[in-house]
Amino acid sequence: MPSRSLFATQFYEGRIDDADLIAEVEASVRALAEDDRAGRGWSKANGYRGYTSYASLDDLPVRDPVFADLKRALDKHVAAFARDCAFDLGGRLKLDSLWVNVLKPGGTHSGHIHPHSVVSGTVYIAVPPGSGALKLEDPRLPMLMAAPGRTDDAPEPLRPFVYAEPAVGSVFLWESWLRHEVMPNAAKSDRISVSFNYRM
Repeated sequence: MPSRSLFATQFYEGRIDDADLIAEVEASVRALAEDDRAGRGWSKANGYRGYTSYASLDDLPVRDPVFADLKRALDKHVAAFARDCAFDLGGRLKLDSLWVNVLKPGGTHSGHIHPHSVVSGTVYIAVPPGSGALKLEDPRLPMLMAAPGRTDDAPEPLRPFVYAEPAVGSVFLWESWLRHEVMPNAAKSDRISVSFNYRM
């Protein structure tokens, strides 16, 4: 074969099949959204349509045992992804931060990366129909210069954008430098997720 693929970008799709854990996380997230006044204030001040604990709570696995259980489940997924990426770690990646998101109808999150981390991800807790995909961007886009666009039927590894559709319990992982965004929530109810970063 004359052509081969180089410089792969890995994207991990796993699942947490423990329905009781997912339900407990959802209950804890909804309680946080009610009780965390600082988080609600930050969300409003920064135009986040809904609630996030991103800037208000940095100790959820210590604060609430259900998030400690979730962390243990995520640790296994992150370890598997690190193997897929052939990371030379000399140990395991460590959870650096974990925050919850309640995205109201119409809410979105524009393109961004997660600096100072190795692996980032999201686990999806409530995913009503139409609540939006995760959009992943080819990291080479700023360097493609005069490259032509891709055909509509281009294979996924050649597309400039890939859309990952979550379901309840989905675990998505990617390297933290990969630019991504949350598409608008077109559902009639909240989409709930928990996002996180791991570092060396």
